[in-house]
Amino acid sequence: MIITIDLVERFLFVFVLTFIYGLQRQRSHKPVGFGTFILVATGACALTITATIIDLSESIVLLSAIVTSIGFLGAGALIKGSDRIFGFTTAAGIWVFAIFGVIVGLGYFSIATIMYALIWVVIGFDGYLEKRGLGSYRKKITIVTSKFVDKDEIANTIAKYCSNQTLINIHFSKKQKQITLNYLIEGLKKDIDKLLKEFYKKSWCVSVNFE
Repeated sequence: MIITIDLVERFLFVFVLTFIYGLQRQRSHKPVGFGTFILVATGACALTITATIIDLSESIVLLSAIVTSIGFLGAGALIKGSDRIFGFTTAAGIWVFAIFGVIVGLGYFSIATIMYALIWVVIGFDGYLEKRGLGSYRKKITIVTSKFVDKDEIANTIAKYCSNQTLINIHFSKKQKQITLNYLIEGLKKDIDKLLKEFYKKSWCVSVNFE
């Protein structure tokens, strides 16, 4: 196969746009960085270009294999915590960039451009919700006290800065005379930062950890 300008354009289009998106994900400390997104998108693009050259029946099998295999890769980006699962946006991003590579590989640049623009709209609104602490962007907070403290006192402190809170569990240590409380909280980032400072002012606070 001869390398043509059209072929180079397809790979450059996928590489540059995916690089921008992947770099933003890495700078946001997401579990998957720009390298993975670039490899997925360019790999899908390469296989799609190959599929357009070979027999139609074989190309359908090849294209379907791309979508299926990327689904397993996306599942690997999910992170399971003790109370919830993280990484759905990253997993979906891996899958959608495989489709992005397929579309560019087929040569449909206009469709790919619209798709890419919509991806950034989703990511922008996603970041807005995260800053507002809404929905799935609840933070898990673990509070350890140096003595037995009434949980209502802790709940009232959280309520001053957070719009919503859910007590997950409480662990009492009679030997150490400590209480460990785990909450899911919702609120603005700046208010959660204030909450952290508020807890450290308490004489009974041993540690506070956010996830």
